[in-house]
Amino acid sequence: MLGDRTRRRLELAGIVATGALALLMLAFVVAHWLRAYPVTGWFYDEFLVAGAWMDHYLGTRVFRRSFMWQQIATGVFVGVVAPLVGVYLVHREMALIGETLAHTAFAGVVVGFIVLAITGVGGSPLYVALIVGILGALGVQWLAERTRTYGDVPIAIVLSGSFAVGTLLISWGRETMSIAIDIEQYLWGNISTIPPEGARLMAALSVVVVALVALNYKQFLFITFDEQAARVAQLNVDAYNTLLVVLTAVVVVGSMQIMGVILVAAMLVVPVAAASQVANSFRETVYLAIIFGQLSVVGGFAFAIGQGLPAGSSIVVAAICVYLATIAVSDRSSMAISTGG
Repeated sequence: MLGDRTRRRLELAGIVATGALALLMLAFVVAHWLRAYPVTGWFYDEFLVAGAWMDHYLGTRVFRRSFMWQQIATGVFVGVVAPLVGVYLVHREMALIGETLAHTAFAGVVVGFIVLAITGVGGSPLYVALIVGILGALGVQWLAERTRTYGDVPIAIVLSGSFAVGTLLISWGRETMSIAIDIEQYLWGNISTIPPEGARLMAALSVVVVALVALNYKQFLFITFDEQAARVAQLNVDAYNTLLVVLTAVVVVGSMQIMGVILVAAMLVVPVAAASQVANSFRETVYLAIIFGQLSVVGGFAFAIGQGLPAGSSIVVAAICVYLATIAVSDRSSMAISTGG
């Protein structure tokens, strides 16, 4: 096993590298958006020049292309925010909510196609999916607070119900309204179809999610490990629970561009499960989950690009490999994480 000092140095290096990569991708997305201006245009051009050099040394033909960096940037953002939110869900035994909100977002995408077709407004159905996903998250929270069923029953109801509504709307839209609803890419994810506005949406959502989690870290931590004590301390537990599920919905909608509805929940859970195997505190779990999430994204992209395979599936397989590796090196048989830093 690594010594404590070496371990902390490696974790710090991993967090710094992850943060630097995320900031670099954020800068690229902004530069692409504002490339008509001198400074951002210069950065954008130099970025593509650096990509061409990467292609030269790696023997590839992908990094010189702007659209590929849009996909990579989106994946990098997913690798940060999905584990960041997922760490609270896993420790609160709410992992299923990610799958539920993914199905809600699926219905939202279908609604988006129909709304765009009827109104004739251009744009991505993801914006409508974001609204529907947030409404679905609020619906789950409302049901959980006002029903007497077991905690996971409202989640299961919304999961199956939203997918049923989505499939009904697909049939109705295609057969009755003659609307072309191309839902396949949102089921499985598709690296080649993420438009610049999709990358910008994920960048903006990621900034919001990271900021809100950072600002409410102590409150989320308190509620995660002792909700009853938080209520006694007069903390507005219901409001923070609602905020958490809304943030989960936001992450799911943005992530489904890469991961798809079927696989998006994996990035909320697997890196956190891996981190929990080797972390000694909750704060360390957060750090390691983000590092493992980023390793999964980078490794998955490398494998997908090299072999011509789907990125979403490759990222999930990479995440599972990281998880299995942490099991192999860990002597922990159960998750016993302290709340300390």
